[in-house]
Amino acid sequence: METKVSYTIVGIFVLILGIALIAGVIWLGAGMQYRKSYSDYLVYMNESVAGLNLNAPVRYKGVEVGRVKDISIAQTRQESVRLLLEIEKGIVIRENTVATLRSQGLTGLATIELSGGGEKSPVLKAKDGEKYPVIRSAPSLMSRLDTSITPILANLNVSIERLNETLNAKNRADLSKILSGLSKLSDTLARRSGDIDAGLKSASKMLSNGEEASQSLPELVARIGKAADALDKMAKDASKSSMAARNAIEGVDATIPDLKALMGQLRDLSSSLTRLTDEIERNPSVLVYGKPAAKLGPGE
Repeated sequence: METKVSYTIVGIFVLILGIALIAGVIWLGAGMQYRKSYSDYLVYMNESVAGLNLNAPVRYKGVEVGRVKDISIAQTRQESVRLLLEIEKGIVIRENTVATLRSQGLTGLATIELSGGGEKSPVLKAKDGEKYPVIRSAPSLMSRLDTSITPILANLNVSIERLNETLNAKNRADLSKILSGLSKLSDTLARRSGDIDAGLKSASKMLSNGEEASQSLPELVARIGKAADALDKMAKDASKSSMAARNAIEGVDATIPDLKALMGQLRDLSSSLTRLTDEIERNPSVLVYGKPAAKLGPGE
């Protein structure tokens, strides 16, 4: 009987010791978490926070730095959801830090993701009359997609309605005629493929000739340039000849008065010679004795 009692006592003692050991390990593990110091911050979300639960992690650039302490509807602005966050002290939250709701894969669970916080931005502090600093929020990816896709879907719906209105019975008949005409055109082109090939070859030959002509074009341009230079030289020579002729004409104009005086003198000389000849013919002795003295008139 005493042996059985001692085994029972030993078993109970071992069981209690094991429980105490497990409890100690749990307490030590949890104690590290509880020994951390936290600061409280507020975030106001203007979108649904479905999937976000209490104690959901708060991450800064992917690293867990806190948890969601409270979720409620804001009293001062009921269109927003009020989130109270516990963030480890030592994590600097700045005025340009932004909180965003982020879903975790296909589970639908959500977390709070913090981003921003450049060093040039001041440290975020509570404003006068407020208990906690307020972190700015930004729309989540799903909210941005919903905002972008909604007008796109509305425009798509309008486009479909307009397309249905456009494709009425008359327009469908006209479209059928157009398709029939295109079919006939394709058949005609298929039958005239040989002629089309010949035309393409002729066009290719014309392009080849044009290429040869374009290659000889620089030489032709050079020849035209030389001819233009020759014409320019001829024009310059003609200009010089014209200038010389103008100078000659001006010289002739300058000598005309002298020529007129000389012609007058020559006429006087011719008259004198004529009178002398007549005198010699009447009286040849003039050549020996000279011209006789003139007879005196009455009273001289």
